Amino acid sequence: MRILLIEDDKKVASFILKGLTESGYAVDVSHDGSKGLILAEEEPYDLVIIDWMLPGKDGLGVCKSLRMSKPDLPILFLTAKDDISDKVTGLDAGADDYLTKPFSFLELLARIRTLMRRGTRLTEVLAVDDLEMNLGERKVYRGGQFIDLSNKEFAILEFLLRNKNRLITRTEMTEHVWNIQFDRGTNLIDVYINYLRKKLDTGTKKPLIHTVRGAGYTIKDTV
Repeated sequence: MRILLIEDDKKVASFILKGLTESGYAVDVSHDGSKGLILAEEEPYDLVIIDWMLPGKDGLGVCKSLRMSKPDLPILFLTAKDDISDKVTGLDAGADDYLTKPFSFLELLARIRTLMRRGTRLTEVLAVDDLEMNLGERKVYRGGQFIDLSNKEFAILEFLLRNKNRLITRTEMTEHVWNIQFDRGTNLIDVYINYLRKKLDTGTKKPLIHTVRGAGYTIKDTV
């Protein structure tokens, strides 16, 4: 799951980035409203978190523009503007939720999960063959057997399942599971794919993740 955070306070942004990354999300950060809007419009994010007071284009303007260009994209305002009138203005501009600073990180995570459940792009259970991924519980089963995955393994498998029967390039995987500054020359994706294969294919002779040599990976309903 890929999130864009548009926040000009670098300390706050660093805190949120660290917490969300540790919680298994891929996060990109922009400290400028205008640049953040370009990223949000050009990249396939699952959620955008926006501060109100931003250099370039303010958060309200970013929200209005995004609601026009991407009407189904979940948007969360995270701002120090805590007057009722500000909340009403932010929600009327198209935000799906509004959280004021200072905030509890646990509450931020809960609101993100709520928005993801509401999102039309997300389903509660993803499946292929005898593999099921329950997004609400963040659990994976194959043949009814629970498979314990790390946050990154879960994120990789989720992205593959959302795009099953389609080739996923290493570049796509990099952009969705890690952030845009990730070193694309590393073999870390291949390492994690191998981790996943060992966990998913234990006790079965039917592999689910397939390598397309020189191109990337795919997960298929049938082989």
